[in-house]
Amino acid sequence: MTIAVVDSGGANIASVLHALGRLGAEPQFTADPETIRTADRVILPGVGAAGHAMNVLQNRSLVDLIRSLTQPVLGICLGMQLLFDSSEEDDASLLGLIPARLARLPEQEGLRVPHMGWNAISRKREDPLTKSLDRNWFYFVHSFAAPIGEWTLSSSRHGTEFSAIVRQDNFSGAQFHPQRSAGAGAHLLKNFLECPQT
Repeated sequence: MTIAVVDSGGANIASVLHALGRLGAEPQFTADPETIRTADRVILPGVGAAGHAMNVLQNRSLVDLIRSLTQPVLGICLGMQLLFDSSEEDDASLLGLIPARLARLPEQEGLRVPHMGWNAISRKREDPLTKSLDRNWFYFVHSFAAPIGEWTLSSSRHGTEFSAIVRQDNFSGAQFHPQRSAGAGAHLLKNFLECPQT
């Protein structure tokens, strides 16, 4: 199995590659369109700001390519957010694969934004990606979040309920960092690698 990890200009890539390597995978970190187009699985990671990430993808001629992919694709953290229509962050237009807008998490007494730490997830609907993950805890670092909708597989809460795992056709995403979420995170990555072609 070939796995392309898209070079979208973000940080924290080494931990994603190491997490996949621990599962026996041999991912390729790349911005090459042909390598991404022909991979069996594609992972879109990201740490940073939505507007900057979209500029990087545009400059590398990857926006239309990613939109056209038919194999399983997993967005991680900002990579998941990029799957949506738009974000309040930078008032950015995103990939437009999921019809919703990301909003900043609410400022509430006793809750910090950005949300940094461990949260449990709650299953919204059955899916091979979330098999055996309901009520597990994952590590989150984010200030913006996706609303709940028909794309939501699992949710979590920080001041408000938000989408923690999403799927739209062959595109799925995790708001948390599976590579930093111990056994539960490894299980999600394993599920993704084993998910049937949609």
